[in-house]
Amino acid sequence: MQEFASPHSVSSIVTTLRAAGCVFAEDETELLLSTAAGPAELAAMVERRVAGLPLEHVLGWAEFCGLRVAVDPGVFVPRRRTEFLVRQAVALAGRKPAVVVDLCCGSGALGTALAAALTDVELHATDVEPAAVRCARRNVGELGQVYEGDLFEPLPGSLRGRVDVLLANVPYVPTDDVELLPPEARIHEPRVALDGGGDGLDVMRRVAAAAPDWLAPGGALLVETSERQAARAAETVGASGLSARVVVSEELYATVVIGTRPV
Repeated sequence: MQEFASPHSVSSIVTTLRAAGCVFAEDETELLLSTAAGPAELAAMVERRVAGLPLEHVLGWAEFCGLRVAVDPGVFVPRRRTEFLVRQAVALAGRKPAVVVDLCCGSGALGTALAAALTDVELHATDVEPAAVRCARRNVGELGQVYEGDLFEPLPGSLRGRVDVLLANVPYVPTDDVELLPPEARIHEPRVALDGGGDGLDVMRRVAAAAPDWLAPGGALLVETSERQAARAAETVGASGLSARVVVSEELYATVVIGTRPV
């Protein structure tokens, strides 16, 4: 905690955040204090948080899989539940060298976390949002390459048939449900990162249809979805020729469909 924050100011910040509807006001206060460089920056950060900006956008980072991942304004904030998808990917990759593709990468959190967990990775990531691509390039750094474009379109053709792990944290909120999301997401995150079409599975269908051409024999596609969409998502992945299964984490309230290309 920064020395410039007196007990009175700490209490004042907590009260201000709680009045603004921040459920974890004490925890958020600690994070703001540990991030701000001085009183003026702290005051500005509190003001932005009270105005409704996601905490991660105010801080400029999010904790994900034990890493501090940069998250710029207007970029999708990685969710803690998505750590379950990364853990599944780590288990599938094993210890052998792996070619990894992170589609709809947002901040690049998934690919970065997976590369950090493995010893030998060739990492490629894509996103259609320019702001996300800029942010992802900062996070990925020398770990891999980040491309701007729609799904597979910007990837090098030489990756076809070589991908061992295909991460696709696609948007899966049905269009009619987007307006029901918390304002932090609905207002401050790009709609393209949230809206999955009529039933929430439009983007996932496109990924599943193309995935077999990019996966290596035995390679796997991992897609996060909701519990209510899981059965249809698994059917869609299976219809593309992949062997589909659903894995669930009750602790993180996370559902992942894994589709494996036959060897």
